[in-house]
Amino acid sequence: MSHTSFRQRLLHAMQERPYLQGGLRQILIWPLISLAIGALMWGATFAKIHEDRRHLGQTAIKDVASLSHAYANHLSRAIAQADQLLQFIKFDWERSQAQPDLAVLLQKGFLPVSNVYSVSIADQSGAAVSFLFPFERPSSTSFAGRDLFLFHKRNSDNQLFTGQPVLDPVSGKTLIYFSRRLDTGRGEFAGVIVVAVEPAYFSAGFYDGSSLGKSALLAIAGQYDKVLRALRIGGEIRNASTDVALGSVPMREAPNGALFLPGDPWFSDTQARFVSWELLPQYPLVAVVGLSEQELLAPYRDSWQTYRTSAMVASIFLFLFGFIATLLTIRLAARKHLEDDARSAYRVATEGGNDGFYMLRAMRNAQGKITDFELMDCNEQGAAFYGQNRASFVGTKLSTWYVEPYFTALLGIYRHAMELGYYEDEWHVASDSPMQLKWIHRKFVRSGTGLAMTVRDINSVKTHERELARLANEDALTTLPNRYWMNNYLPAALARIAAKNGMLALLFIDLDDFKNVNDTQGHQVGDALLCEVAARLRGVLRPHDHVVRLGGDEFTLILEQVESENDAAVIAARVIDSLCQPYALLRGRSSIGASIGITLFPRDGSDSKELLKNADIAMYHAKAEGKGDFRFYQPILFENLKVRLDTERALLTALDDDQFVLFYEPRICTYTGELRALEALVRWVHPERGLVSPAQFIPLAEESGLILKLGEIVLEKACGQLAYWKALGLPLVPVSINVSARQFNHGNIKNLFASALSRHSINPELVEIELTESSMMGEQSEVVEQLAAIRALGIKLLVDDFGTGFSSLAQLQRLNMDALKVDRTFTAELVRTTEGEIFFKAIVSMAHSLGMSVIAEGVETGGQLSLLQSLSCDEIQGYLIARPVPAQEVEELLKKRFLLGDMA
Repeated sequence: MSHTSFRQRLLHAMQERPYLQGGLRQILIWPLISLAIGALMWGATFAKIHEDRRHLGQTAIKDVASLSHAYANHLSRAIAQADQLLQFIKFDWERSQAQPDLAVLLQKGFLPVSNVYSVSIADQSGAAVSFLFPFERPSSTSFAGRDLFLFHKRNSDNQLFTGQPVLDPVSGKTLIYFSRRLDTGRGEFAGVIVVAVEPAYFSAGFYDGSSLGKSALLAIAGQYDKVLRALRIGGEIRNASTDVALGSVPMREAPNGALFLPGDPWFSDTQARFVSWELLPQYPLVAVVGLSEQELLAPYRDSWQTYRTSAMVASIFLFLFGFIATLLTIRLAARKHLEDDARSAYRVATEGGNDGFYMLRAMRNAQGKITDFELMDCNEQGAAFYGQNRASFVGTKLSTWYVEPYFTALLGIYRHAMELGYYEDEWHVASDSPMQLKWIHRKFVRSGTGLAMTVRDINSVKTHERELARLANEDALTTLPNRYWMNNYLPAALARIAAKNGMLALLFIDLDDFKNVNDTQGHQVGDALLCEVAARLRGVLRPHDHVVRLGGDEFTLILEQVESENDAAVIAARVIDSLCQPYALLRGRSSIGASIGITLFPRDGSDSKELLKNADIAMYHAKAEGKGDFRFYQPILFENLKVRLDTERALLTALDDDQFVLFYEPRICTYTGELRALEALVRWVHPERGLVSPAQFIPLAEESGLILKLGEIVLEKACGQLAYWKALGLPLVPVSINVSARQFNHGNIKNLFASALSRHSINPELVEIELTESSMMGEQSEVVEQLAAIRALGIKLLVDDFGTGFSSLAQLQRLNMDALKVDRTFTAELVRTTEGEIFFKAIVSMAHSLGMSVIAEGVETGGQLSLLQSLSCDEIQGYLIARPVPAQEVEELLKKRFLLGDMA
């Protein structure tokens, strides 16, 4: 960022924040102080580190020089040991002028070769005439062309020759050779004695990783050729020719010395080292020692890390100190600027706002207790809230505005605000208060020895809240309290009643036949009726009782002051009497009734949920007993309902798990006894209760609507059984299937039967449908149309339980049924009364005149059979012929065919 750009931004920031202009010097001083201290600290840190580095370098040079001197002495002893071996063999050879047997010398302990790789003696032609190796050597070993052989052959002096490292082709090892010349008695060249050692020989016994370090260097080099004879770095013997390059080290010019080598290109591992060398006394070899800079300067690096970390931590603290100090300075400057602006703008803001502002001074007695407050200042709006003007209002006291006991209550709140330092609330202004508002929001802030108070008019907000609460708790149609209100009110009412050991009654009201009004006259009339019901309920209640609309045509009465059941019963009777009176509606007068269930607290429940549930159960009991009445809750009602619900759940499970089977009751010709048909009767095979009679579950299936699914199961099983008997080649007879009123009125009977017959390839003439009279009491045109559609399939239609319903002759003529099944009650009357016989004869005559056959149900005696034969009844069924039997026993009946036998 350029200087001009920074200056422009600074000017812009100062224009936006004018408080920066006056306090810029105070703001910038803290960052400058922090920078100065940080610079001094880092300067001192770097100076200390540099001094430590220099001192460690000097110490390292001294240490490595001392080590090279010790290593030179160590090498001198090692080489002297090898030389002693050479001189011993030379002396023995020259003394005896005979070839010594090295193995014998070794065996006698004359050859100390524990650190020697091999010892050889070569004659004047260079051929090895005697040798001692750790393994078998080839017989063609020769030293004729080697440097050591040529050196001794040309030089007659008795000088030790030290060779350069050589890779032995037999062992594959790198070896260093030491040799001396052998002479004859006349001083002529007779051969050489050669001792070979491995490079590790020179560092054995000297290297110690704990003192020298893991990367220390030990080497031995020629004084004149500077060729390394051996090299060890750390614990590893290395390739002297490639891993170290010491050609530029002035070993020849300076027999002893020390210097620092930076690593590359001196060492293949690129580690910098402090290197010292020293010439071995008596031998033209140089001992070289190198110590790793990284290891020697580890204390320096640790110190540097410590110093740097400390400096960085201190720098962070300095930065934070400078930043926080600068920020606090800016905030103080901003606060001072805002306070100045607030003072100048206070009057304008307070006079133009809608809130009332008051500055109050606390007045104390001799004991320091606040006894009153004096108004030191206010705005015009604050004075107007009291019907005053500001000039006359300022200087008055709180005690002059309010009288007792109102003053004492307010003084307590003002004292509390002084103790807390801050307090706010919403206050409903009393009617005798001098403040001309209804609801206010007050905020107190302690200011010095007094209070700053603001007052806001919130009457419109409170009015809106009350309206929202009313809408949430009120039924929109009847304006009665709703379920939400009751759920909030009733628990508190129960707690009050319980505290007084009192009694509360809950009346659950359900309108009887209200659905008929909605269905026949429309929902608009139904809504008008509900509003009239609400008005009548209000009219019969006592002032302290409550009526609630739960929803639909359900209401609840809450009676809080009852002494006994009789009190609740009296009110319930008044409600029923009031609601059953005719209603004048838009489309004429209508009448409905009401069924009421009553629970008493605490007898029938400990909470609102339990009371309401039990009242609902009692109401359903009232409906079941004929409607238009009330019933008190009894525990047995709950048990009955539980049994009903358990049975309904078990029935659902039975439908899903296919726990139903069909039994078949034979129907025969009255005269011949020939099997004419079978009536399919469903049975429930309960896994625990066993075979369950239809009387125990068919009514429940009708009420719950499960009869629809059950009817489909019966139809499917009956058709499947017919198909099975057909496959067996049995002589088939029609099977009649009972269809309930709910099934028939559902409207899809024709499709269900057509689909089942097609699926199982059953002739429609083998299936009959039995319908009760109540099934055909709907709209005549629709009933006739449905029956005609079924007959068009080829299925016969039978009127079941004839005589128990309301069929007329004209209706039977229109419906065009195939047969009448006379109810068993009329069959039983045949042999008991003459009227029974006459009535049955009339039925037969009527049916035959309409082309319908007659079937008598419940035939149990021979006397009944004889009368039926004389009355020309076509067919019979009952226990006289056979009880209903399972499907597997029907096969025998089909084969037998004639079932009357000797009973005829």
